[in-house]
Amino acid sequence: MAGSRPGLSTEKPPGRRLVRERRTVALFKPEPPPRELLLAAADAARWAPNHHLTEPWRFYLLGARSVRTMIAIAEELTLVRRGAGAAKKRRELYEAVPWWLAVTCTRSGDEFREREDYGACCCAVQNFMLCLWEGGVACKWSTGAVTRDERFYELLGVSPEEEMVVGLFSIGYPRIVPEQKRRPVGEILTELA
Repeated sequence: MAGSRPGLSTEKPPGRRLVRERRTVALFKPEPPPRELLLAAADAARWAPNHHLTEPWRFYLLGARSVRTMIAIAEELTLVRRGAGAAKKRRELYEAVPWWLAVTCTRSGDEFREREDYGACCCAVQNFMLCLWEGGVACKWSTGAVTRDERFYELLGVSPEEEMVVGLFSIGYPRIVPEQKRRPVGEILTELA
């Protein structure tokens, strides 16, 4: 066809299906996905759009020692806020997660640029999650209290003045994939003259 770009098709793009079917999952099967898939997803993430090519994202794949420390922090925070029963449940839920990943955004000191960079990091996270989902792996994006605790920053080896935590991601093969509905496009789209 004249004017068409090579490799483009008029059929429904597979990316649209992938975007519509991706789900946030909190319960995982015990077997961990291959590390190589996580690395491939991180590679896809870094191609997200980012203003002035700042590439503000940083990824931290937590190992066994880091996970134990993170769980202890989360358990303590839950104990203080909601009591021993909730803290125990939090520990059990977190210990059942095959992989944990933290994503941060570099700080610049300029409020507008930091907002742009945070948006870029969110785009990178979406790339990451879609790449995982395409490989049959799900994740949950958390911004809970642990991500704002200074001990978590110490665990990552970063300063809150230099990087801000965008999220903590639990990753694994889904045990349950929840159903989900969205409002129709007509309810969220306004066409202006």
